[in-house]
Amino acid sequence: MRQLPLDIATEPARSFDSFVAGANAHAVAHLRQVMHQSAPVFLWGPSGVGKTHLLHATANLVQQQGGRVVWFDAHQPVPWHVEDAGQLVVLDNCDQFDEAHQHAAFALFIEATTHGVPVLGAAPVPPVDLPVRDDLRTRLGWGHVFAVQPLSEPEARAALRREADRRGLFLSDDVMDYLLTHFARDLKHLMALLDRLDEFALVHKRAITVPLLKQMLTEEGP
Repeated sequence: MRQLPLDIATEPARSFDSFVAGANAHAVAHLRQVMHQSAPVFLWGPSGVGKTHLLHATANLVQQQGGRVVWFDAHQPVPWHVEDAGQLVVLDNCDQFDEAHQHAAFALFIEATTHGVPVLGAAPVPPVDLPVRDDLRTRLGWGHVFAVQPLSEPEARAALRREADRRGLFLSDDVMDYLLTHFARDLKHLMALLDRLDEFALVHKRAITVPLLKQMLTEEGP
């Protein structure tokens, strides 16, 4: 078990305000009220659609409301315990749980439910398709299950623009068009490209342009 690191709670890019909801508006509205819900919540979808952002945004909000967040995944040693109420339990990457983690997650789920502690889970697939024991699969799926949808092109553009503005970067329409037509529109990949482009522009002391972007890709690879 680990306490959620402080920097996650204060990272602007991991808040609900910095998340472009698009087709996920209903899921976002529900997560904003997670501390007032008794049923578990499960998020699923492919890599890059924003599951991690939503997990951290929810934890951020819970901490702002005075709650405590504990986070468990396949890299955390067992046993796992809920020490007190008034917190959020996050079960991340549930598809990667081995037998010991599945046993710990099931026991944790029962313990959390007993104490009225909300549980938030996530994986690339819905609970019904998780490669875990039946009783854990059932528990993870009996609450609210949301398929996190990828952003449309205009929504991905808005997300890039918002992050660039937060960093104080100017992205021309040409640069935005190139990013959105030559790469997948998943935010994980796009934000990683923006990180690299920001650093590359600083090193070369040049404005961010399509030629600079092409130079970066030539020298460093896609």
